[in-house]
Parts: sequence; C-alpha cells; structure tokens
Amino acid sequence: MAASSGSERRAHARRHIELKVEYKRLNAFFSDYTKNISKGGTFIRTTKPLDVGTEFVFKLFVPKLEEPLRIRGQVKWVITEDDCARARDAGGGGGGDASLEPGMGIRFIYRDDEERREVERTVERLMVDSLGQLLYSKLTGAGRG
Repeated sequence: MAASSGSERRAHARRHIELKVEYKRLNAFFSDYTKNISKGGTFIRTTKPLDVGTEFVFKLFVPKLEEPLRIRGQVKWVITEDDCARARDAGGGGGGDASLEPGMGIRFIYRDDEERREVERTVERLMVDSLGQLLYSKLTGAGRG
C-alpha cells in the first residue's frame, strides 16, 4: 500500500458519499465513484488507479447541479487490490480491514481562491444535505468562534 489509512493526515472533515466521477487516462475515459469527500480532496474507488503524483482533471457529478464540477486533482496515495487482499488475509482474528477498497486518494488543486471557495461551498452543501445542519456543525465545529 502506498500509504496508511490516511485519517491522521486529514485537515478537513470527511463524509462518506458516492458521487460519479469521470476522467481520462491514456486516451481512455474512466467512470468511477467517490467513497468519501472533504473540502480538500476525495477518495475515488477504482481498480485501475493513476500513479501517485499524477495530476489530472476530473468531472464530479453533484446532485442538484446542472453541470458537473471540473476539478484538478493530484493522486496522493493508492490502495491496490493486492493491498485489500493482504488486509483481508490479516483479518483472521486480528486487525485486518475487510472494508478496505482499492482506489486513490486525491488532493484538490485550485487555479485560484475563487475556485477553491466554489468547491468548498459545494462540498459543504453536500455534507449538510447528507448530515443535516446541526450534525454537520457539531462534527466540523462550524459556527464556533
């Protein structure tokens, strides 16, 4: 596995959500789904991840938006099918993660502050729609200050 679970690296609250994503890889188009998302990035479930460090543009299909968001991202870490198999094998009584899925952790890259704010507002709306305003505020500390 190219990296550990990643929870210790997260700077933003992360929400489990499945959204369709499309991206191009070597003249072929792929359609996969997110597993979770935060204001800083997402995890794309795929058995054919891009290499760590790869920058690419992907379309994120968000309910209630007429057009998908086009976001530039960089692959920060990868979980392969072999990593998942090893985790399942280690689960025979101790510590293996049977819920591990293959894919790639993506950090969003923004052209400018306005694009960053737009993506962050969209992700926040997704989280509020999914969790409800009160629970979202409690989990993220929104409204404190």
